[in-house]
Amino acid sequence: MARRGLLGELWAFMRERKKFWLLPIVVVLLTVGGLMVFAQGSALAPFIYTIF
Repeated sequence: MARRGLLGELWAFMRERKKFWLLPIVVVLLTVGGLMVFAQGSALAPFIYTIF
């Protein structure tokens, strides 16, 4: 059995159980999390944090 990462396991779960509606939620959460991490040290941080 091949090793899969977290995203591979998540994709296999969604494909097997027909829970494709979870995909947009996961994408939005990853995007917001990435935005928070990358904007933390930049000059754009005050503008991004006002969105939330």
